[in-house]
Amino acid sequence: MFGIGMPELIIILVIALLVIGPHKLPELAKSLGKGLAEFKKASEDFQRNIHEEARKAEEKPVAPPAAPPEQVAAVPHSEPVTTTTPPEAQPAEKKDAPHA
Repeated sequence: MFGIGMPELIIILVIALLVIGPHKLPELAKSLGKGLAEFKKASEDFQRNIHEEARKAEEKPVAPPAAPPEQVAAVPHSEPVTTTTPPEAQPAEKKDAPHA
């Protein structure tokens, strides 16, 4: 519970008893319990609404798919395609630099 151990919880309760007093402490605890219950209820309601909206968004109909693209007829190649670079486009080697 919030990383609070039993010794810390006892110290908090003793301080609350000294500050608030023994007559008002049960009323304060009851009010705190009601407040936490209301918060929990509101939190669950919020989560339920979020899940419901997400479910509704998923159920919306999807737009129909677009018409298939037109098919292009294949044209036979008369010459083979080369993938090598012509010699004039290749970078020239530097022969001026001495090799170590």
